[in-house]
Amino acid sequence: MSLTLYFLRHGETTHSQSGGFCGSLDPGLTEAGLAMAEAFADSYDEVPWTAVYASPMTRTRQTAAPLCQRIGIEPIVREGLKEMHFGEWEDQTKDEVYQRYPAEYVQWLTEPAWNPPTGGGETGVQVASRAMMVISEIEEAHPDGHVLVVCHKSTIRLMICSLMGMDLGRYRDRIEMLTASVSIIIFDANGPLLKVLGDRHHLPADIRKRAET
Repeated sequence: MSLTLYFLRHGETTHSQSGGFCGSLDPGLTEAGLAMAEAFADSYDEVPWTAVYASPMTRTRQTAAPLCQRIGIEPIVREGLKEMHFGEWEDQTKDEVYQRYPAEYVQWLTEPAWNPPTGGGETGVQVASRAMMVISEIEEAHPDGHVLVVCHKSTIRLMICSLMGMDLGRYRDRIEMLTASVSIIIFDANGPLLKVLGDRHHLPADIRKRAET
């Protein structure tokens, strides 16, 4: 037996559609986002789930809800799974941020592991540190079985980089993570093994083709 971790990014929100920085903002899912959550449950409700962990944000709770209701598991909510806090950039698009904070934005793009967004944002290292504490908790509490982790784009990418020994500063350049995508890591005698990255085949074709980030 071994631990299998499933990382599920939340479904579509208005911010994922616009490409704006969402971070600590708390929008709910769009109609398409709710359909994504149902589609995930349709495809994965027969997995023998051991536990479900989730970020406390509305968009992640709504994404986890259909599966949790079907299998009768209450999600374990952890603050460490929240999205990166983007400081003053939140609720703005990338173009707007570049126009208002050109030097800071370029600096962040160059090395997001150590350079925070303007106005109290988090670095990639800070996000990885808090999120990996949750992964350590999961490994200790559930050494075997299938565990679902429902959280956010930056958070998932940083956790995957940490587990795979990749440079945290390249998480934005090396890993794509679209809404409602599933990534799977198996923990065996040789450590974590990435089996699936950003899969969305559980989504209906019309939803899967929607332009989003």
